[in-house]
Amino acid sequence: MIHDQRAEKFRQIVENKFQIYNSLFMSLPYDKMTNIGMLLPFLFEESKIGYEAGKTPEEIVEEFFKNHTDLQTEEQKTELLFKIIQYIERQVVLFDSIEDAAFPNIHSESDNGTVTNMYERSLQDHKLEKIREKLKDFAVKIVFTAHPTQFYPNSVQRILHDLRNAITTDSITNIDMLLQQLGKTPFVNKEKPTPIDEALSIIYYLRYVYYDTIGELFTKIKSTFGNEHFHLHEDLIQLGFWPGGDRDGNPFVTADVTKRVAEELHSAILKAYYNNLKSVRRRLSFRGVSDVLTKLSNELYSAIFRNEKITAEDIIKRLEEAEKILVEQHNSLFLDLLVNFKDRVKIFGTHFATLDVRQDSRIHQQVIDTVFAKVFGNIEAINEDKFNQLIQISDKVNTDDFEDIVKDTLLTVSQVSEIQELNGLRGMNRYIISNSDAVKDVMNVYAFFKVCGYKDEDINMDIVPLFETMEGLANAENVMNELYQNPVYKKHLLKRGNQQTIMLGFSDGTKDGGYLKANWEIYKAKEVLTKLSEENGIKVVFFDGRGGPPARGGGKTHDFYASQGKTIANNKIELTIQGQTITSIFGNKEQAKYNFEQLLTAGVENDVFKNSKKDLTEKERALIIELADISYQKYSDLKAHPMFVPYLQEMSTLEYYGKTNIGSRPSKRGGDSELRFEDLRAIPFVGSWSQLKQNVPGFFGFGFAMQQMKEQGRFEEVIDLYKGSDFFKTLVLNSMMSMNKSYFPLTYYIKKNPKFGEFWNVLFDEFNLSKNIMLELTGFKQLQEEDPLSRKSVKIRERIVLPLLSIQQYALMKIQKGEGNKEAYEKLVTRSLFGNINASRNSA
Repeated sequence: MIHDQRAEKFRQIVENKFQIYNSLFMSLPYDKMTNIGMLLPFLFEESKIGYEAGKTPEEIVEEFFKNHTDLQTEEQKTELLFKIIQYIERQVVLFDSIEDAAFPNIHSESDNGTVTNMYERSLQDHKLEKIREKLKDFAVKIVFTAHPTQFYPNSVQRILHDLRNAITTDSITNIDMLLQQLGKTPFVNKEKPTPIDEALSIIYYLRYVYYDTIGELFTKIKSTFGNEHFHLHEDLIQLGFWPGGDRDGNPFVTADVTKRVAEELHSAILKAYYNNLKSVRRRLSFRGVSDVLTKLSNELYSAIFRNEKITAEDIIKRLEEAEKILVEQHNSLFLDLLVNFKDRVKIFGTHFATLDVRQDSRIHQQVIDTVFAKVFGNIEAINEDKFNQLIQISDKVNTDDFEDIVKDTLLTVSQVSEIQELNGLRGMNRYIISNSDAVKDVMNVYAFFKVCGYKDEDINMDIVPLFETMEGLANAENVMNELYQNPVYKKHLLKRGNQQTIMLGFSDGTKDGGYLKANWEIYKAKEVLTKLSEENGIKVVFFDGRGGPPARGGGKTHDFYASQGKTIANNKIELTIQGQTITSIFGNKEQAKYNFEQLLTAGVENDVFKNSKKDLTEKERALIIELADISYQKYSDLKAHPMFVPYLQEMSTLEYYGKTNIGSRPSKRGGDSELRFEDLRAIPFVGSWSQLKQNVPGFFGFGFAMQQMKEQGRFEEVIDLYKGSDFFKTLVLNSMMSMNKSYFPLTYYIKKNPKFGEFWNVLFDEFNLSKNIMLELTGFKQLQEEDPLSRKSVKIRERIVLPLLSIQQYALMKIQKGEGNKEAYEKLVTRSLFGNINASRNSA
């Protein structure tokens, strides 16, 4: 019933509004874009009917030119296609804005997963005290990354923000003006953004979305659950930050960049406080209080513009001084304003978001080898001896004795104490190591601090291994067991409160092991590491490297965390968000507040409200292992296919990701020209499958594994698993989301390709098999039947970009055939990436 009501509301305030406001595009004075709005429906119809009839994109686009235009030359035709791309890009922005503006009307304050719903449920079940107990030391942390999945330049994001507000009030005049602005605003960065640009882009969201969102949500939770005996801790909702600190595969992130970003975060939060204080002072104009707040305002101004030092403790001390006068002399009038402001200072400190450092373990080993050779000469040593010997040295090494990455790594470590002095210990407190699969990967980082002159007691940093490949996940237990027994590391952990953060990477896990296997191996690793940590008296926190789409650990995030049973430590929910996920799920106050609540309640309710569907039985566990192993073998066979990498290179947009100028980081690891599977970054890898509308990493092998069970007469076991396990059910539904965003008719033409036809059929057969067996498993008549709003949204978005996909494939076919102006067709492919990715929202 509620689903039906929401679907109808979606039709009224999203679909209908899009039709109305989309008509405004028809009369906009775009440069060189007249009549596009009238031609576009023809290209859509040619595409829709053509693909179902088995026509190629080249045939479809050429028939469009022939039937609906009088264009003759190749130059005229490509110019029109560029205009159509520009038009569709703006349609996508309009739909994004309309859907985002409708969010508060479609979602309720008392929906499942909201704070209000959790409170009402706790009252009914007499679990209020248990909720309070859980909230005492639980936390949610969102870590913003600079991974290149956001194709909107900052100027377009600002318009999107204003357009959303105009649509909320149905201001036709403002919408019309903003659409005109949109028509004349470039959607493409002329140059790649620098890491500083990326950081400033996300700092904008910190200041204008998260400062208020988190402050207001904290106040809401405090007023809902707080009482005279229970006080909410300020670390309940935390923000992390990778732009400027994540140098894994990004040669443009240097020690200087990291320091500059730390300073920008510091400045941004002080400016937020300064503006917040203005509104507080407007009300607290009373004798005594006003003087104290004026003094604080001047101190903040000096800190922002004259670089005078101020700490969070300094600010809080002033506010408490004002609070005392307010309570004693002015009847506590407007006290809530002062308390709310003080809470924000406790939450954000002088750092705003915690800046992490991240680097690849293989780079660290190069640095260790170089430093060791400098300190000890040519003494032969195994890798494990090197960090041990370097930890023992008493003299600080001179960074000027080294060059390039070695020097920069040591400078990065050396300046940690300076950043902590400026932003507080919460400003920077962990070092993450990608591709961790051995003890030395963690201990090498500890050795860096020692050779940079830090005493043991001055290393105020958590060292965080990131296990992401199948090999890394398999080694995780042995690595952590050895670390927990290592005397030096044991002492360090004691100083850090016996808490260990372990990061697990979904993106590279899925790329390496396939969808089902990766998710199961991560689940299993969490269980093993939970048990091991508890046995060693360590509080373990799992940090999930997740992306937007299911293939990179995304999808229904709340359902994923709510499905984890008591065998997995639930001390904190921590995950990465990036690009489109920032703008589409946490991009405005309403959405951000709702989704922060969803994560928070998923973690709290997991412990408080017992649900047998969360804990896997031995029988369920054995079946998942069987399914995971079968699917892994199927996916491994696909990866080993001689056409796997060539198919992506020649038939997809993989080679074009690096030309989009959306991120500062190169699109593959390694500098040589030959493309190897292991060098592929997860984002262009998953994104390229998405552009082909095949989404292979999100389902391949899953359906085959279930079919094997069916052929063995064991499909009832799989149905029981789906009904009995929330974890397995979430994987199925997320995989269905990947399939619902697939559209194989787009590439039907490849089945006749002499080089790739057989490979394409392998993909297509597995898609059909997976779709059919998942529908049979769930009892659904269509994919995503349980989520009509997402299904409707996907349908509209796919309709908008279908002509764009035709153009992209048409240009790829021209390039493959070596016909016409190669440079123009390559630009068409690159430009078409933007609208497709933005429309899919969680596709890359």
